[in-house]
Amino acid sequence: MSKKDGLVSKVIEREWDMFQNVENIGGKASCQQNYQTFEIMRYSQAMSWSEETLESYLEDLQNAQKNKRNLLTEKYARMMESTSPLEYARIESLLPPLDPEVREIIDRIITIMINWEEEVIEKYPYIAGRGRPLRSSEDTPYATSIETYLRGELSTYSLKTLKLFLENILNQKAENINGSELIHINTVKRYGYKSLEEANEKIKNRSSR
Repeated sequence: MSKKDGLVSKVIEREWDMFQNVENIGGKASCQQNYQTFEIMRYSQAMSWSEETLESYLEDLQNAQKNKRNLLTEKYARMMESTSPLEYARIESLLPPLDPEVREIIDRIITIMINWEEEVIEKYPYIAGRGRPLRSSEDTPYATSIETYLRGELSTYSLKTLKLFLENILNQKAENINGSELIHINTVKRYGYKSLEEANEKIKNRSSR
């Protein structure tokens, strides 16, 4: 196992532990009982990060556990600002305030990654059609967009991790790498496809039957 694989495994282990302890109205959600899907999604994302970003985020998770914080609970709570504003207003005071610098970095990251996602949607519409809506303007209480999900998650990262995350995607951009496409490539390969092209074509064929 490479150093990066080891870091990813440690991150997923801690995230899964937090995910199991996210409290939902009506008990555990079905996704909280599906480790395979959780592992594939989190692995696919984490493998697109630099080792430095992974190390910093792992430190965030470890510090949160020491301080009895559940970063995944906070992530889903922050999403409610867009998906369920009235409910969010009742819990907002329970969440750690975000520094202006943190908000600025989050906005920069989201701008880049939403542009990347738009490119993926254009190239692989059948894959994208099975996922979340793209923008927060499309949020409903029952559907969370990529933009809102991303903002919620980034809001749980430390300033150090956010800076490293931004550096990571800026380096990808400079090398003409679409970081979101890289995540999708990792995902479809874990589901047994050789490429995004193959996955898109097979999903297209299934949907046309």
